Amino acid sequence: MSGIDDLKEKVETQVSDSLEISSLPGTIVRSVLAAGGVLLLVIGAVGFFWNSEPEIFDVAAATEAQTSQIQAARVTGSTTVATMITMADTLLHKRGGYLHNDIMPPGSLMDNMPNWEFGVLVQMRDMARTLRNNLSRSQSQSTEDADLVAAEGQFYFDNDSWMLPETEAEYQAGIRALQRYLARLGDTRQQDAQFYARADNLRIWLSEVETRLGSLSQRLSASVGKRQLDVSLAGDAAATQSTLAQPEQQVKTPWTELDDVFYEARGTTWALIHLLRAIETDFHDVLQKKNALVSMQQIIRELEPTQDTVWSPVILNGDGLGILANHSLVMGSHISRANAAIIDLRRLLEDG
Repeated sequence: MSGIDDLKEKVETQVSDSLEISSLPGTIVRSVLAAGGVLLLVIGAVGFFWNSEPEIFDVAAATEAQTSQIQAARVTGSTTVATMITMADTLLHKRGGYLHNDIMPPGSLMDNMPNWEFGVLVQMRDMARTLRNNLSRSQSQSTEDADLVAAEGQFYFDNDSWMLPETEAEYQAGIRALQRYLARLGDTRQQDAQFYARADNLRIWLSEVETRLGSLSQRLSASVGKRQLDVSLAGDAAATQSTLAQPEQQVKTPWTELDDVFYEARGTTWALIHLLRAIETDFHDVLQKKNALVSMQQIIRELEPTQDTVWSPVILNGDGLGILANHSLVMGSHISRANAAIIDLRRLLEDG
């Protein structure tokens, strides 16, 4: 009997072992799925945390902080340069850091904040170019400032380079170049660094802003599609262009790019609010003499609503007078009004 019992025990052991082995793959699959689910939750939570736009900062406080850090005096131009430095630093060190060149989740899966970053970056590039070519030079034949030459080059570096070199390192070098210029600007013993707050210089920068906002307004308004006539050569009977264009086109932003354009506009207007407030300080006497100070303040007022909280989880694209809201048209409305006010201000500076 003992032999039969031993045999029975061996069979039961083998059956039990085989059952455990057969259940092993299912356990592994469940473990992998559970780990994957947890990982997705973590990535989603981190992405949600990173998807937060920086608040508007006080340009006067930022100027005080930047000039105190390098022990420089506050002079004409200090507010504009210090604001540029603070904006660039915010771009690199906000929640999640700089995301446009991320290759790993959650940064690589996000598109709202990278487009916001690009909007800010375009305004920084335009101001860096204007600083180099106009604001720091007394006339067209004067010498360029070496630090501003370096700063412009750094900020024009590829905005999505992950490494060798990485974008963040290049932009950080641009910040250091602006800090050197700010230090020399506030050093009364040096005269090689200048900032010329003249009406003609301001008009040049406003012309850049006008062009950028006009393009954004068109892209935002195209969210619902529109028929557009070709007016490229209007007003000049002798004008020609390289290729013939259709006399009428149907222009519409693809639905996959609606939120991209919207958040690029949010970044652009965030940057412009700060730069305009800085310009209001540095060009205060010029604006006051032209009786244009209130015009500058009105432009800022027109742009401030673009930073209101977006309560919808997605950017809605309702028809112009339909049931659903159209966030792009609302943003485009604010930008168009600001752009019209900029055009009026530029004419006032020229003719006033």
